[in-house]
Amino acid sequence: MNYIKTLAAAAAIIFILGFTEKAEASRHLDVGSTGQDVTYIQSMLKKLGYFNTDTTGYYGPITASAVEQFQQDFGAEVTGGVGPKTAEMLNNAELMARVVHGEARGESYEGQVAVAAVILNRVQSSDFPDSISEVIFQPNAFTAINDGQYYLQPDSTAFRAVKDAFLGWDPSYGSVYYYNPELATDQWIYTRTVTNQIGNHHFAY
Repeated sequence: MNYIKTLAAAAAIIFILGFTEKAEASRHLDVGSTGQDVTYIQSMLKKLGYFNTDTTGYYGPITASAVEQFQQDFGAEVTGGVGPKTAEMLNNAELMARVVHGEARGESYEGQVAVAAVILNRVQSSDFPDSISEVIFQPNAFTAINDGQYYLQPDSTAFRAVKDAFLGWDPSYGSVYYYNPELATDQWIYTRTVTNQIGNHHFAY
């Protein structure tokens, strides 16, 4: 158990350091830009299915077109360039993919999309914080944060699930909670109205 906690702590430190580097991508990037920030943007777009070639670190027309499609699907202003708001949205997609992978990687694809949808539903609910990052890091909101599974590298399925949730698919039917009835110990969760059951998870509001 101590080894697992140590491993999770180390992964958290690595992730935080990586996140600091990625935050530099908040400077404006556009056609002609080069460097690690561009490589990061391209790698994120590739995971989400928008950038279908090798990362180059050069911001050309292919990258601009991929950014435009991402902005359109994720509800950002369509400019083809990456400023602070688009960079934040790309980061939000990664944060959500980490939750989906940590919480539901053993579930069906529909179940993974439903977990992503719950995060978005919480952002829209007056009972939860107003941003994706605040929802995810709200104390004790997600088991994966507490046990370190959040810091595992999410696979392409998790990213696709996040994308589909942003595109409007909500298999949870508006739920803001989900739980495994075989593992849940808090009796309060059983007082919530169940909207759907997908795999091992019950979704509720």
